[in-house]
Amino acid sequence: MNLTLSKRGDYVVRSAICLAGAYDSGTTKKLREISQEMVIPRTFISQILGDLVKAKLAVSTFGRDGGFRLNRAPGDVTLLEVVEAGEGPLIAERCALGEGPCRWDAVCPLHESWSEATASLRSILAKTTLLEVLERDQAIKSLTYPVPSDTHRIAKHSVRINDSIQVEQAINVVTTRFDQGGSWLSAHAEGAFVDEESILLRVGPGGPGWLEKTVLVRLEPAQRDANGLVTIPIAWEATGFSGLFPRLEGALNLRELDPRRTEMTLVGQYRPPLGRAGFVLDDAVLSHAAHATIRSFLRRVANVFEEDIATDETHRSSPTA
Repeated sequence: MNLTLSKRGDYVVRSAICLAGAYDSGTTKKLREISQEMVIPRTFISQILGDLVKAKLAVSTFGRDGGFRLNRAPGDVTLLEVVEAGEGPLIAERCALGEGPCRWDAVCPLHESWSEATASLRSILAKTTLLEVLERDQAIKSLTYPVPSDTHRIAKHSVRINDSIQVEQAINVVTTRFDQGGSWLSAHAEGAFVDEESILLRVGPGGPGWLEKTVLVRLEPAQRDANGLVTIPIAWEATGFSGLFPRLEGALNLRELDPRRTEMTLVGQYRPPLGRAGFVLDDAVLSHAAHATIRSFLRRVANVFEEDIATDETHRSSPTA
């Protein structure tokens, strides 16, 4: 029995957490900012914020400095309000056991138990504020939040990745390109899944078409240390029709090899897709799929910079009018 949020409810809660984080500063958040920070596809973000506005949990303003903000302080917003903004009222719309024998015409044997369980869920969500959820999120980000023993996350299926490639461009050129944002990387992350998908299809995770190619890539601002190493936090998430889908959290490290060459290393945790309905592949296949995807991605990105060089050389060699 699935007691998790729908994808829409998931995105509504993520967006509310994002707005809660900006509340004390008094600033608004743009749709693209919420999309990038909370890894929500741009195709859905306007609908998701519309749900929060419709529920009167958020307000929107127009103009150059416009955007979205919470309508009330995070401590005055309950988790129940946020969840219901995305899921609708959390109530049982029909009898738990259906029609059943004639003696169940008025009520079924599960009525009291199911009603109490529903009421308990609503009560717990109503007692939890958005501020509490935000504080948990901040603790998780700072690595100070204890992992519960009953966690449902699938970290055991994540693969630690560390792969490098040489880029035929100066480190400042590479850094500047990444500083312009990660939208241009989406197509290359999506293309990298082709190799991974072919590996997974051979072992039968669900047949052709189970992996939808919608990828959101988010980059954080580049950081340079005293030794000249440039670190760019990166995350991506793909979506699909069912199952558990690719997710990466890590960093791109850039190191100068010489004035015209840069070493680009991608490190982090990568979760390959597991297939329809959580189809789990063995560790060897998962690891192979993960490393093949990351290698394909790095090659594609390196080719972008090589194509830039070829274009520049063509322009320089072309006769001027």
